[in-house]
Amino acid sequence: MSGLFQRLAQRPGPTVPFTIDGASAEACAGDFLIGAILLHRRALRRFEFGSGERAGYCLMGACQDCWVTLAEGGRVRACTTLVEPGMAVVTGGVGG
Repeated sequence: MSGLFQRLAQRPGPTVPFTIDGASAEACAGDFLIGAILLHRRALRRFEFGSGERAGYCLMGACQDCWVTLAEGGRVRACTTLVEPGMAVVTGGVGG
């Protein structure tokens, strides 16, 4: 993986498959979506008011900077949402 984050220690438990913009990815059971995405990507989403990319800010659900879209159309805060098997995140190709 070559994302913004690096896992310092392997967590016990099963891996959880999910997708980011249709690309296969894996997380560890119990990972929050923000960490799982940033293990694979350098950014979480595009900035809605410019051409920049965002990677979250507070990492605890207060700043509202980590909202991401799921393939079925829902929006979730990546820093407070656990990765679920088969979850499909749509970022619009950011941070690959």
